[in-house]
This record gives sequence, structure tokens and C-alpha cells, in this order.
Amino acid sequence: MAGKEKPKAPKKPAATPAKTTEGERIAKVLSRAGIASRREAERLIELGEVTVNGKVITSPALNVTAADKITVRGEPVGAPEPARLWLYYKPEGLVTSASDEKGRDTVFDHLPEDMPRVMSVGRLDLNSEGLLLLTNDGELKRRLELPSTGWLRKYRVRVKGNPTEPEIEPLRKGITIDGDRFRPMEVKIDRHQGANAWLTVGLREGKNREIRRAMDHIGVTVNRLIRISYGPFRLNELQPGEVEEIKPRVLREQLGLAETTPGATPEAKQLRRAPRPSVGKEAGTEERGKTTSAPRPQRTERAAGDADPRAAKRPLRAGEGLKTLSDTWQKATRRPAGKPDAADRPADRPVRSPRAGAGAGPRPSRSGGPGTGPKRPPGPRKG
Repeated sequence: MAGKEKPKAPKKPAATPAKTTEGERIAKVLSRAGIASRREAERLIELGEVTVNGKVITSPALNVTAADKITVRGEPVGAPEPARLWLYYKPEGLVTSASDEKGRDTVFDHLPEDMPRVMSVGRLDLNSEGLLLLTNDGELKRRLELPSTGWLRKYRVRVKGNPTEPEIEPLRKGITIDGDRFRPMEVKIDRHQGANAWLTVGLREGKNREIRRAMDHIGVTVNRLIRISYGPFRLNELQPGEVEEIKPRVLREQLGLAETTPGATPEAKQLRRAPRPSVGKEAGTEERGKTTSAPRPQRTERAAGDADPRAAKRPLRAGEGLKTLSDTWQKATRRPAGKPDAADRPADRPVRSPRAGAGAGPRPSRSGGPGTGPKRPPGPRKG
């Protein structure tokens, strides 16, 4: 009814702030320790193969700290090691997985014995070969596999057939196959070799059998596929089955990883980066083991009418250069003030006679006075 008021709803109790849980998820800790990827670690937990402080856990929703004792299949899990990365030339015919249900050889069965436990960054098909990245850090593996990284992966592809530019143009714009959308690819025809052709293909995502499905879509068949680069890392001169570790400095530069030095503190790193004081008079004088820098010269204010010496000079107009040169020459040759001129000389000072030969009269000879030498008879006049 209009006169009755609706009963007020009871007030909800104020929500209590959630308590912050220390530590990290158990799957993340196992991944960083190089035991397995996050998904594989969660699978191990669900199978009851992970214990924390002697108790078997079956749910990955658990945070652990460095004080907890963790074991996997009875083996203790140590502290996370520094992230490392290897380049591996995967030969054709190996499976990129830790185990294969069909009993086929995996890439991990053919790695050197002195290598630690590693995981593959991405995959390569059974019939594909080339560069495969291996790492001991699950977080680094996950980071490199994310599409948001935007790293270009290049492949050398040999196909059966002779594709043309119009035929591969749809691949550069992006295609859809069986409802699966493929992003645009970088495709270049390198050369034709008999019934085959060599292409260079660049991808920024790693869908299953993407290149083979795309080539089948345009009517050619892939009969060899070699990955030659993964972002900034290249296959270079590696041979099938060879492994090469990336130097820590290169890894930090390419991935922006922080340098992990045991026992190092931010203060110590700052002190190592500090420049050494200069030695010499210009830097200052030493007094009681301390270096005092020389005082900096004070800046003087320029008067309002003074021109700025740093101002750019105006380019000369036509004819101004010659006039400037003439004025400069006149200033340089002008007689200093106070020096008497020829008109101001005293009368008793003899005036120097003009140079002999300049006016009338015979030129004096080198042997004596004027006209003392023998005269040469005039020769015949040339007509």
C-alpha cells in the first residue's frame, strides 16, 4: 500500500581486508627451480608426487617460502639457480617433449650429460629441424613463449612446387583455415630449384604446424623446414645436435634480466659505478686525504647593449666581403698616432734622393763612380 514503507534491508557487515599471504605459489617455485613448467608442476601436484614439510599435497593453491622443505618424487628441491639459456640445433626425427607415449626419441635424450635439467622454449615438429631454445628457468620459458613478446621467428622452408607472388600474397595479409585465424606472415621467395622452391618465412606466433598448413592452403607441400632464428638469437654455424650456451651478459642485455651477484647489495653496486676522482691541479688540491674540487668560475651577466658572442653571424651580402677586407687592410696599414709624417719632418733633415736610374743621368756601375766603365758600342738595330 502507498502509506506503508518497505522494511529496510539489513546492513551488510563491513568486509574485512584479506590477509596477505607470504611466499609464492608452489607451482611457480617448482618452475623457477627448473623442475617443470607451471602446468607440468600442477600435474605433478595433482598426482601426489610433491611433498611440503613431509606432507603430500594435492592442490597447487598453496604458498611456500624459503623455510619450507619441498620434495618431488622423494628428491629435495634446492634454491632457484640463475636463469640460463642454450641454443640447440634440433635434428629431424626427434620429439620436443620430456617423454613420448610412442617410445620415440626426444631431444632431451640426446643432450650432453653435463647439462642440467632444462625445458624447451616452444616446440618444433617431429619432421622439423633447426634452432630450439632451452632454459633451466620456468619463468623465463613462459616469458619467451608469450605472444606479447613480439619476437620474429624465421624459417627456411623448401616446398614442392613453384609458388608465385600472387599465390603467396594472401599469406602476407593473413588467412583463416578451418576457423583458425593466422596472423600475417613475412614470406619471401628466395629461389626455384627444379621442382622445388626455397622460401624464407617469418612468424610472430607459434601455432601448431602453422607453416605446413599455410603452404597446403596455397597448393604447395613443405618437404623441409629449418628454424634459423628466434628473436635476437640465431642458429649461425651450429650443426645438428650441437648445443651452445648464451653468455650471461648477452642474456641480460637481450632480456633485461637483473644481474644476480651473491652477496651484492644496491649500495655496493652504486659504489662500483662511482667515477674515480681526477688527479692534478685542475681537479683540485688534496688535503688530509680528501679531494676538494676547484671552485667553478662565476658566470658574469652581460650588459643589455652587448652582443651575444654565441649568436650566429649573419651571412654576408653580395659585395660586403670585399668591403670588409678593404676596411681591415686600411686599419692594418694606418700610421700609428704620434708618428711624424713627411710634411711634419724638420727642415734640417736631408731628404733622401730618388733612386739612381729612376730619373735622368747615367746609372752608376758596380766598380766605381758614374760613367767610369767602358762604354759598349751600340749594336745594329733590329728591324
